[in-house]
Amino acid sequence: MTQHQNAQTMKPATAAKKLGVYLPATPAEFQEGVVSRAELNALQAEPPQWLADLRKNGPHPRPVVAAKLGVSIAGLARGGVTEALTTDQIDALKQEMPEWLAQERATQAKVREENMRIKAKKAAKAEADAQDR
Repeated sequence: MTQHQNAQTMKPATAAKKLGVYLPATPAEFQEGVVSRAELNALQAEPPQWLADLRKNGPHPRPVVAAKLGVSIAGLARGGVTEALTTDQIDALKQEMPEWLAQERATQAKVREENMRIKAKKAAKAEADAQDR
């Protein structure tokens, strides 16, 4: 009995999201075709020059911009950043440190602290429950 494996494919937007790149900045042949799981794995394992350049210089999609700035995607929107940014633009924002960016970074730090507190509390409760058994 032989197994036939269907080639799982995805839309270019999904593949770009998984690769962490901004779809409109990718080559036309990438945007117009479908990407198989094998092709995606190959792109991740050995990125072609266009992919390496996009990852290094941008333009970057909002989730990547948010991560590089240390804020949430909603924080970007509150700060008025709705477009993809290049690495140079992100670095310039970090240097300028506008008030909205400092505020959003502080908010994000508080959220991380609260998440760590909740995680520690749940772990302590789980440990206490395990000791009670």
